[in-house]
Amino acid sequence: MKRSDLTEKLLDIKRESRWSWKHICEKIGGTSEVLIVGAILGQMKLTKPQAANAGELFGLSKSETAMLNETPMRGIEMPPTDPLIYRFYELVMVNGPAWKALIEEEFGDGIMSAIDFDVVLERLPDPRGDRVKIMMSGKFLPYKYYGASGNVPEYGFKEE
Repeated sequence: MKRSDLTEKLLDIKRESRWSWKHICEKIGGTSEVLIVGAILGQMKLTKPQAANAGELFGLSKSETAMLNETPMRGIEMPPTDPLIYRFYELVMVNGPAWKALIEEEFGDGIMSAIDFDVVLERLPDPRGDRVKIMMSGKFLPYKYYGASGNVPEYGFKEE
């Protein structure tokens, strides 16, 4: 079985059982809803205890349960064609250069980790239409300047 086949099986069970993502996340437990849903969709991996919980919830075989604990092949085709996902792509394309400039001014030369990373989604009621609030927090990882000597710092060079 391919991982994409398991994803389709899990989504079929979710539909047939009329489970919400919230229900699935509560039963699997242990981490953020984004990570658990990402794992069900094949983009993340669950810990062994979480995979066992998912296996029990979905009635999976040992092999299918083990697959939920394997490191997946991540990513989607670019540019994305789904309108909601495309809006995130558009956010980065339009605002990315400003975010980069502001992060570099504050932290120096480096990146925001997408590995050591947290994300929280919230619904904010608004009389003009509810809003989606997304809070992202990633560890800052300074670039290493190989062979640095003299007055050049080894990590995260930042002009004062």
